Amino acid sequence: MQVWLDSLLALLSLPQYGLTTLFVVAFVSATLLPMGSEPALFGLLKLNPEMFWPAVLVATAGNTLGGALSWWMGYGAHKMADKYAHSSHHLRALAWLERMGPKACLLSWLPLVGDPLCAVAGWLRLSFWPCVLYMAIGKFGRYVVMTVALLYIWPDS
Repeated sequence: MQVWLDSLLALLSLPQYGLTTLFVVAFVSATLLPMGSEPALFGLLKLNPEMFWPAVLVATAGNTLGGALSWWMGYGAHKMADKYAHSSHHLRALAWLERMGPKACLLSWLPLVGDPLCAVAGWLRLSFWPCVLYMAIGKFGRYVVMTVALLYIWPDS
């Protein structure tokens, strides 16, 4: 089993497969599925440090498109959430999001709340392209900071 896993990881870390794998993992992790793309990005860059910028850009693109999918899922789920419309936490969160508008999607990089935030932005029917732009900025910043920290500040962690 270990030999098979090592072979699979070696195959997926090859530049011709690594970026595709990274894109898929980043895309899926930006949906409401509990998954993180940072280990895939870190692993790819640990094996191929010369691919820093292409890998960060591919991860950003995949994660942003996944966030856009979450926006569309939220947009389509607008009527299903009506049963929660009277919760005080729900009303406060909605008021904050409506006040912030698409800029709230800058926080889409946050663990646990970032991905649902994209869905709620769609549910509120916040403007799609500004939301996607702010998602991309937030996610790009997260990938740059985390990757630099893992590769250069704490390389032996």
